[in-house]
Amino acid sequence: MTAESGSPEIEDLLRSAAPQVLGALTRRFGRFDIAEDAVQEALLIASRQWHADGVPDEPRSWLIRIGYRRMVDLLRSEQARQRRERELGAAELAMSEPARAATAADGDDSLQLLLLCCHPTLSPDSQLALTLRAVGGLTTAEIAHAYGATEATMASRISRAKQQLRQAGARFELPAGDDHGQRVAIVMRVLYLIFNEGYTATAGDRLARVELTREAIRLTRMLRRRLPDDAEVAGLLALMLLNESRSAARTGPAGELVPLADQDRSRWDRELITEGTEILDRAWAGGTVGPYQLQAAVSSVHAQADTPEQTDWPQIASLYLWLERATPTAPVRLSRVVAVAQAFGPDRGLALLARLESEHQLLDDRLVRQRVLAVRAHLHERRGATAEASADYLAASELTDNTAERDYLHSRAANLPQLEE
Repeated sequence: MTAESGSPEIEDLLRSAAPQVLGALTRRFGRFDIAEDAVQEALLIASRQWHADGVPDEPRSWLIRIGYRRMVDLLRSEQARQRRERELGAAELAMSEPARAATAADGDDSLQLLLLCCHPTLSPDSQLALTLRAVGGLTTAEIAHAYGATEATMASRISRAKQQLRQAGARFELPAGDDHGQRVAIVMRVLYLIFNEGYTATAGDRLARVELTREAIRLTRMLRRRLPDDAEVAGLLALMLLNESRSAARTGPAGELVPLADQDRSRWDRELITEGTEILDRAWAGGTVGPYQLQAAVSSVHAQADTPEQTDWPQIASLYLWLERATPTAPVRLSRVVAVAQAFGPDRGLALLARLESEHQLLDDRLVRQRVLAVRAHLHERRGATAEASADYLAASELTDNTAERDYLHSRAANLPQLEE
C-alpha cells in the first residue's frame, strides 16, 4: 500500500481507472450491463477501503480482481441459463490468475467504451448519462444533480440504456468502415453536449458546472489519444480548452454572470489558451476543416484580443457564416447575428435577426426563443432603444431556469436609462 490516501487523489484515481476496469470485464464476458454494475460496486468498495488502508500498489489490478468477484456474484444470481454457468466457471478460473487479468486490461479500451455508450439505438439523453456513468466514472447522483433530474429518474434511464444495448446485441468492438466514422461523430457530439451543459448549466443556481466541463475535457483528451490524426477530434479539444480558459473570469465575487466584453482578461488561463491554439493550428494545417475547428477558431480569435476593442469581429462573422453553412443550427445563427452586429453595427444585426426569425421559425422553441430575445435586447440596447431592450431582457429572463443568467438579464433591464435618448 502507498501512503497517499487523500480524498481528491483517490477520487481522481478511481475515475481514471474505471473505464479500464470496465473495458477489461466487458471484453472478457461480453456483458456490458453486468460489468458496469460490477465496476460501480468495486469503485464503492475501493473508495471506502482505500481511504482507511491506503491505495494498493497496483490499484487497477486490485479493482479488476474485485470487479471479477462481483461479476461472479451477479452471474450466479442469474442461474436460469446454462451459458451463464459456463461464464461463471471461466470467471472463477480468471480470478485465480489476477496477474493475467491485469495484463488483459493493459489495452486501452476507452474508445470501445465511448462507442458502446454512444450506440445509435440509444436516445441522446441515454448516451449522455451512460457515458458519464461508465466512462466518466460519475455516480448516478452526480449525473442527476448536473442535469436537474432526480436520482431515481437517472438510475432508471441508465438501467434502460443498458438493457437497450443488450437487446440490440451491441458488441464491445470497434465498428468498421463508415459506421466507425458515424459512431465517432456521435461520441464527439455527446462530449460537446456534456461540455456545454457544464459551461452554461440549463438550470440551477450556478452559471457553470465545472465537474462536467472538466470531465468532457478529460474524455476528449482520451479520445484524441486514440485518434491522433482526426482533425475534428483535435478541433473539439481545442474548442473546449479555449472556452474553459475564460472560466475564472465568467463570474463575479457573488457568482454573477460577467459577459465577455466585461471580463478581466488577466484572469484568462494562458496555458490553456496556448495549448488550445497549438492543437488548433496543427489540425487546421491538415486541410480538412469541420464545425468543431471553426468554432475553435472563433474562440481563438477572442483569445488573441488583449482588449474587447481589439477583437477581429469581421473575421468572426466570416467564420460563423462558414459554420452556419456546415451546421445550420439556431445557436450558430444567433452567434452570427451577434458577430455581424459587432462588426457592422446593431442595425445590420437586427435586420439579419429578423430575416432568420422569419426563415427558420426561431421563436417556436422555448430555449431558442430565450436566446433570440436576449440577443435582440442587446442589439436594441446598443441602438439606444431602451424600452424595447428592457421588454426583451425581461421576457428572456422568464424563459431561463439558470438563476445566474436570470439575475443578469434582470440587472440589464434594471440598469437601462428610463427614457430613450
